[in-house]
Amino acid sequence: MKKANDVRRGDVIAHNNLYYLVREVEKSAPTARGGNTTFRIQMFSIPDNHKIDLSLRADDELEDVQLSKRAATFSYKDGESYVFMDSEDYSQYYLSEKLVGIDAGFIIEGIEGYYVSLIDEAPVALSLPQTVVLEVIDTAPEMKGASATKRNKPAKLSTGITVSVPEYIENGTKIIVNTDTREYSSRA
Repeated sequence: MKKANDVRRGDVIAHNNLYYLVREVEKSAPTARGGNTTFRIQMFSIPDNHKIDLSLRADDELEDVQLSKRAATFSYKDGESYVFMDSEDYSQYYLSEKLVGIDAGFIIEGIEGYYVSLIDEAPVALSLPQTVVLEVIDTAPEMKGASATKRNKPAKLSTGITVSVPEYIENGTKIIVNTDTREYSSRA
């Protein structure tokens, strides 16, 4: 058990028989004497990502859950599941499309840096590498001499996602995309 004043961002806790990832903890101390300090904890359910807010006093307890992260590589897609293989013991983890969500556009074969989060040996979340290299498959051609200012244009990438790229990027160009911001970083 963990007291509310010990809960930190990134902790995983159990609440009402569900698992939650803590995204934000806000401390609020009353101005009147004798008031109790309260903690507002913003959490998102694992794997559904539904937001809830809890307001707790410092001595209220929450059930702490041990989350383990395992390095893994993407193997293949099996129906509606993404199959990742553990980099150490070669066990396989099946992650549903719902669990992967919008991160599906950054899942490609042959790169390292993926981490599968486990609770009681069951996969509950996927962490992406900081950047991935993807190929531009459809973007408008550059307009020569159209403007002296830097402009961006949409580009569809090999995994189906669309990002904004500089005007000089052409079809077939490999680019580096930041997975946190989901934005163009540089040419590969």
